[in-house]
Amino acid sequence: MAERKPIESWLTDMDGVLMHEGVPVPGADAFIKRLKESGRPFLVLTNNSIYTPRDLHARLARIGLDVPTENIWTSALATAQFLDDQRPGGTAYAIGEAGLTTALHDIGYVLSDSEPDYVVLGETRTYSFEALTKAIRLINDGARFIATNPDETGPSAEGALPATGSVAALITRATGREPYFVGKPNPLMMRAGLNAIGAHSETTAMIGDRMDTDVRAGMEAGLETFLVLTGLTRPDQVDVFPYRASNVVESIADLVDRI
Repeated sequence: MAERKPIESWLTDMDGVLMHEGVPVPGADAFIKRLKESGRPFLVLTNNSIYTPRDLHARLARIGLDVPTENIWTSALATAQFLDDQRPGGTAYAIGEAGLTTALHDIGYVLSDSEPDYVVLGETRTYSFEALTKAIRLINDGARFIATNPDETGPSAEGALPATGSVAALITRATGREPYFVGKPNPLMMRAGLNAIGAHSETTAMIGDRMDTDVRAGMEAGLETFLVLTGLTRPDQVDVFPYRASNVVESIADLVDRI
């Protein structure tokens, strides 16, 4: 195996790495502080498309994690960038929250339910039967089907919540059309993030708590990967996957001295 170059840039997942159920993971504040002091390029990534970067900055600040808005990259931003590359100035019927609709507006997309180019499915806590029915009919009429991320469930203090992947499966069963998922584990999200901070895959590391999204996306994008055991992937599950993380550590606290 070729020896990797020293790490100059960092990508890190948010939920399960920096915070867990609204509580900061011990060492997360020291990690972010060290990154900012070092001047190294970094991004905090999330597949959650509900919030804008400004929203996430405020939510993180409330728990003591000071992450600048420009250092936050969401699946909604990656989806908007993908659509802007594919069909600039297009139209979309969007199901989601402000994180998605703001990102689409910012690239000049018009949100419409009249013969849109795309149906774009994102995360929301208020999926409506009416909106899903509209999406199904638009896809049947020829709209292309895009989803921000494939996560089937999301975390909450009360337990698992159905997420974008589960709702996308419902639409697929009704239309026979599979969506194109932009978020992790699609390496497209990672490469777009690297471009956003001017980083190179050969000198960038990805930190995540999920083998199936974070580690896989980092691996496929050519990054060094770190799996932390403070989130969804348990120690006994690591060897189940047909691929490996470059490194497995207990938590983000173990990586502070690597910066």
